[in-house]
Amino acid sequence: MKKAYLDNASTTALRPEVITEITNVMHEQYGNPSSTHSFGRSARVVVETARKSIAALLNAEAREIIFTSGGTEADNFILQGAVKDLKVKRIITAKTEHHAVLTTVEALQAQYGIRVDYVMFDRYGYPDMQNLGELLQEEIPTLVSLMHVNNETGVVFDLNTIGNLCSEYNAWFHSDTVQSVGKELLDLNLLPVDFITASAHKFHGPKGVGFAYIRKGSGLKAMIYGGEQEKGLRAGTEATHQIAGMAKALEVSYKNLEQEKAHITSLKEYLLQQLGSAMQGYKLNGGNNTFYNIVNVLLPLAEEVTAMILFHLDMKGIAVSRGSACQSGSVRPSHVLQEILPQEEIKKPSLRISLSHFNTKEDIDLLISALQSL
Repeated sequence: MKKAYLDNASTTALRPEVITEITNVMHEQYGNPSSTHSFGRSARVVVETARKSIAALLNAEAREIIFTSGGTEADNFILQGAVKDLKVKRIITAKTEHHAVLTTVEALQAQYGIRVDYVMFDRYGYPDMQNLGELLQEEIPTLVSLMHVNNETGVVFDLNTIGNLCSEYNAWFHSDTVQSVGKELLDLNLLPVDFITASAHKFHGPKGVGFAYIRKGSGLKAMIYGGEQEKGLRAGTEATHQIAGMAKALEVSYKNLEQEKAHITSLKEYLLQQLGSAMQGYKLNGGNNTFYNIVNVLLPLAEEVTAMILFHLDMKGIAVSRGSACQSGSVRPSHVLQEILPQEEIKKPSLRISLSHFNTKEDIDLLISALQSL
């Protein structure tokens, strides 16, 4: 049976170059990067070369890149550090953020009594800049945490506009850029952001590794205590092979960005054309101007189809999602769709279809055929 993997916002397949890089490092660089002997020093070179490579690709300084176990840890590190170390008394975020941000903010509110304000947004989930500006006018130590690309709808936030507002009112700005790093060029020397987060497995790297960008001089301190790894900010022996694989994945992603972006964009256009023919009356939950690899579509099908649609597609060999993979196994609608859809549409079947350069038109045809058989 032919299969089609169309859930790349959840995780991506490893690039062959990344597998080769990881394998070579595992074979040859097994020393502890903190050891002073030649094996350790050699592994340290791998780690620091990866750090410099990632920093150069994002136009940041190497000391501003801190390796983590992924995006969730990086979000926690920054949000918790903002409250503990930067003495932030308020966090402004949106109810459509990833749970790595929302749940952390709720925990900080319960533990430290910080104030949490949620910015208003339009029917597609795009934040209201006027409302954000009004919230920022109140003088209180504030961190704004708004993502770059919504992981469920693909709605793209304007980091420049948000960051400039934050600068105007002396607020810190953190953006969860997990869905955009490796898929869009980010110049951190020019972008008005203080912190971003990334996860390697979203750009064809290994799972279990990511990084936080922490602008120099921010004042964040350690969240995980122990050794002096990662500039004393994140204790624990570095996973040399994972870090090397992440750097290789980012390098190849940006090297091939224009070509792969064009391919994915053409696939998205083809998908929308085929949906228009096969599913007349469908609706794009994120509107028409979403990120080039994500389509979130409300299907014109009966409500009773909702509970079994993913099972049906899986039996046909097709991987898609009803929302974040962090909620897999749940038949409840995603928290993002609950926020932006009218009540009468929430129970209807919606799918998140997310593409990569590995996908083909044949994958789209398989999906459309499976949907038509419902």
